[in-house]
Amino acid sequence: MANLRDIRRRIKSVKNTRQITRAMQLVSSSKMKRAQDSAIAGRPYSLILANMLNTVSNAYKISGETIEHPFFQAREVKRRGIIMLSSDKGLCGPLNTNLFRLTTEEVKGDASFFSVGKKGAQYIQREGLDLEVAYEISDKAESNEVSPLVEAAIESYKSGKVDTLEIAYPSFINVLIQKPVIMPLLPILDLETLLEQLKNKIKGESELAIEDSRAIAFEPSPVEILEQLPDLYVNFMIYQMILESRASEYSARMVAMKAATDNASKLVDSLTLDYNKARQAAITQEILEIAAASAA
Repeated sequence: MANLRDIRRRIKSVKNTRQITRAMQLVSSSKMKRAQDSAIAGRPYSLILANMLNTVSNAYKISGETIEHPFFQAREVKRRGIIMLSSDKGLCGPLNTNLFRLTTEEVKGDASFFSVGKKGAQYIQREGLDLEVAYEISDKAESNEVSPLVEAAIESYKSGKVDTLEIAYPSFINVLIQKPVIMPLLPILDLETLLEQLKNKIKGESELAIEDSRAIAFEPSPVEILEQLPDLYVNFMIYQMILESRASEYSARMVAMKAATDNASKLVDSLTLDYNKARQAAITQEILEIAAASAA
């Protein structure tokens, strides 16, 4: 009977765990839908913004002038600036682990880190890396919450404290696939490659943005536009990557919690079968004992 009690306790414990994982799965599913819609909605704008910046910079070059904006000036890389976007909480499968593994493999030498998410900050401190500043952003990821991060990162770049700005984040591919990526942001040197990457990412989502071949008339002049546009571009790209990171986080957590719920259900079925077998064995043993006593 002790064995039966142990099995009953395990069944009850697993059922309680299943209720928790099921609830977390539903919450993550709801948040994932909102985050996914926000991330996908921002992709066409990021493409148009990058295309506009590319067009303005090309017009500037055609005029024979050199672009003096600091965001376009390549310099010797002595220290890299990495904006790491991770989650605040765990239970999202290998999402953070894959991002940290990529960072360990790709980021060599001196680097300063700007962290968004507690897990990323913990990783940076655990590895003994230089954590410049850590930020916490709510689930809604409002644009005004991102401004302090953008300002701190741009100021570090302009002051020469870091020679590059890159974003390490889990790119949202679909509900089942989130790919860790380190995307160069500053200096702005190869917009053509970035445009191709953005077009591939939104293919099938917004053909209008991909096929937009309208000529752009500049008002005011390209010179004046180029004074303001790069800052807007950097600001929005960081914000867009945060939205992508959020969509990846909730997708990974929903999948992980669904897998945990399914495993719990299988374990309950297995334990229930074991319980029934043990109970049947106990009943059979009692019958045999009664029969033996009657025969005696």
